[in-house]
Amino acid sequence: MKRIVKMLTISGLTAAMISCGKKAEDGNFRYLVDEFADLKIMRYQVPGWDELTLQQKEYVYHLSEAAKYGRDIIWMQNCRYNLDVRKVLEDILENYDGDRACEEFKAFETYAKRVFFSNGIHHHYAEDKFFPECSQEYFASLMSSVGKEDAELLDLIYNPLIYPQRKSTDKSGDIVMESAVNFYEGVTKAEVEKFYADMVDPADKTPVSYGLNSKVVKGSDGVIREEVYRIGGLYGPALEKICSELEKAAAVAENQTQKDYIADLIDYYRTGDLRLWDSYNIKWVKDTLGTVDFVNGFVEDYNDPLGRKATWEGLVNFKDAQASRRAELISDNAQWFEDNSPVDPRFRKEVVKGVTAKVINVAMLAGDCYPSTPIGINLPNADWIRREHGSKSVTIANITSAYGKAAQESPRNMLSEFAWSEEEIAFEKKYGDLTNDLHTDLHECLGHGSGQLLPGTSPNALGEYSSTLEETRADLFGLYYLADPKLVELGILPDGEAYKAQYSSYIRNGIFTQFTRIELGKKNTEAHMQNRKLIADWCYDKGLADNVIEKKVRDGKTYFVVNDHEALRGLFAELLAEIQRIKSEGDFEAGKALVEKYAVNIDPELHKEVKERYEALGLRPYGGFINPEIVPVEKNGEIVDYEIVYNDDYLGQMLHYGRKYATL
Repeated sequence: MKRIVKMLTISGLTAAMISCGKKAEDGNFRYLVDEFADLKIMRYQVPGWDELTLQQKEYVYHLSEAAKYGRDIIWMQNCRYNLDVRKVLEDILENYDGDRACEEFKAFETYAKRVFFSNGIHHHYAEDKFFPECSQEYFASLMSSVGKEDAELLDLIYNPLIYPQRKSTDKSGDIVMESAVNFYEGVTKAEVEKFYADMVDPADKTPVSYGLNSKVVKGSDGVIREEVYRIGGLYGPALEKICSELEKAAAVAENQTQKDYIADLIDYYRTGDLRLWDSYNIKWVKDTLGTVDFVNGFVEDYNDPLGRKATWEGLVNFKDAQASRRAELISDNAQWFEDNSPVDPRFRKEVVKGVTAKVINVAMLAGDCYPSTPIGINLPNADWIRREHGSKSVTIANITSAYGKAAQESPRNMLSEFAWSEEEIAFEKKYGDLTNDLHTDLHECLGHGSGQLLPGTSPNALGEYSSTLEETRADLFGLYYLADPKLVELGILPDGEAYKAQYSSYIRNGIFTQFTRIELGKKNTEAHMQNRKLIADWCYDKGLADNVIEKKVRDGKTYFVVNDHEALRGLFAELLAEIQRIKSEGDFEAGKALVEKYAVNIDPELHKEVKERYEALGLRPYGGFINPEIVPVEKNGEIVDYEIVYNDDYLGQMLHYGRKYATL
């Protein structure tokens, strides 16, 4: 197909866009489109689009529209004032007619870009509030110029004492009252825990995820109640728009199963009934024949200080049949992996049900998956559904590819700076991409779905530590099995040495290089980063006597080197067994002790060093994406095709979404 260059107007901003085709080969597709603060903005391609039928494309289109209409929800969930801030930023960016070339306006624009990226005023990963680098007086003048004078909002933006963290991690205080997230109002941690404890029936074998889709509020009368996310309730206008597009999607779904679970999802949004959410997930996980798939709902609870309430996210994708072979091999052997896991047999599943794994190409990111997105997903999250009905695990091929291609566009890289030797660099270049992808597959396909809770153990027993410990468990499962001869036997790894590339890079990142992402003096608060630090630091500590991981210094620079990969695998097995025990038994105190000792506090000298070395490289530690547009093609009044159009205008897309998909 020829490359077609178009001019498309988005929100009054004109940008060159390239229609879908085989563009990767011609060298003209640039992945990296913008850089600012600690962020880089990329775009991703959607390979295989032209192989979809017209019906499948229409299905993807309406699912994508449904996903984008949920955008305002995540903004409101992250902080109740986020939408007010966003609307002011949008108004200034679209209507300010003063000097846009001065340094202060450029600083304002950078702040706006950061807010758009984080879906709010707190860092998307570190969760601390960030601030404009232009003066407060200048910001006030911009607001005044567009008729938006609001002293309280301006104080919210600049005052470091107002909502300093999206999710508080200060266990000495009340993490509910001190968090900016909009899940609670006027209630304490103790009141919330009692509120939900009174709901739970410990004998229920199919426990409801109470609180997943609601806000807990204490009224002026002192009564605590839930405001449920549903049509006619909290976030109702957004959910109405989502349901309208879901109905259109259901009309062109690939099979009856898809129509059935979309109907359950719509009914759930109408009523807020979590039993319908469970019904939707059970039917969704059994849909293994369709090419097109999606995530749409209140799914992950990482942002809640109590690990109970879920943020809204959307993701639309279709299967990459050729690339799915590796994931399918892993899932086909799920029972073998479970039976041979190094955990107490009491905590293993006797029968692993319905582990479905595939590689996908994403067509649309939304909500908590946009602009920053995962590279792998394992759902549903409810342990009892995983146990009784199975789970779906995916690796997102085109996002992983885009990260790699964007990195190649940079002349400097992390590996050359932080790896100890040329041999280590060469080995990781040879096996790194493969073992990274495979670790993601094992983490998502098997890790999250492995193990079981003992009878009577609450799925919420680990409280605020649950997300970190669950990610630790899944990562350890993947790390342990990366070195297993079974992977060579299955033809997934080429030899018994390849796994060492992942072991070395994982330890280097977990113990050292990942902290390029955190401001000096701050603690490590994000669940995935805590998980990696817990594993790396615990293994370093436990392996000190045998020098399993060695801290080396050369020319004043620190390196962490794995000396004994086989011994390291043994440490992974030991820690996996303990983490699984903690989860299966609901041992809150043991889980808390591990996280607090190994996952939170960063060595200040190492932190300073890694920041200085990283900054000298001129790289950005965080990345996210802008979406392509899916554009209906009309002929004689009928839609005859849907075309992928690639946009390279980050602010343009944000302003376009703000106008077209604003609902709250």
